Amino acid sequence: MNPTILRLANAPIVEAVLDIDCDMSPGMDIAALEGPARDLFREQYPKFRKQLLWEHQIKQQGGAPPEMSARQGIQAFQFLHDDEKQLVQVRSRGFSFNRLAPYSSLDNYLPEIERSWGLFVGLAAPIQVKLVRLRYINRILLPMEKGKVELNEYLTISPRVPDEDRLVLAGFLNQYSALETGTGNQVNIVLTAQPQENGSLPVILDIEAFQSGESEPSDWSSIQSKIQVLRDLKNRLFEKALTKRCLQLFQM
Repeated sequence: MNPTILRLANAPIVEAVLDIDCDMSPGMDIAALEGPARDLFREQYPKFRKQLLWEHQIKQQGGAPPEMSARQGIQAFQFLHDDEKQLVQVRSRGFSFNRLAPYSSLDNYLPEIERSWGLFVGLAAPIQVKLVRLRYINRILLPMEKGKVELNEYLTISPRVPDEDRLVLAGFLNQYSALETGTGNQVNIVLTAQPQENGSLPVILDIEAFQSGESEPSDWSSIQSKIQVLRDLKNRLFEKALTKRCLQLFQM
């Protein structure tokens, strides 16, 4: 029996990210892939960005003065739609697909993910897939009354102060990491508040689910199966983190 897919009229998703981490060939030079990658992705993703990584190292032996060194490397090539709402990334450690709001449904993006993944495999020749990660960042506007909001009316994992008679919660940042029993899938959840905005309290609910395990890069059905499992897990956590009253905000 397939899990029920969560349907919301106005989902609070501001960004969805799929990462497929791979074991790459030891001799792969990501810099050498820039030209071929531009040719492959230019038609659908005409905008291009280069993401750089800086590494700093301090070495000291005995009583000698410390030696400092810095190295700049390429972390990823990013290819974006003209409106910059959708992009694919060729990373030194794998492939990523990002979708910003407006977001419809993962089902609508899977064909393009499969297509662009195939281009990545042909370009970078990964040896094997070792991890699939699905991350959704939600921005939820909680209505305030007289400058206050009862968090437990909207959040099942709402934070509390130890002395509620004398303290008023001014902000919070909660982080959870968990392991799903039975599957070994892992999750990271971050819940935090942003400054008040037009009579609402914006709350960020960031859910990341990931699964380790080897797959052949050419076996898209296996990869897609992992994505679907993580999607079901993410949906379940999203629903359980919010009350029915909160979920109703996304049906208006």
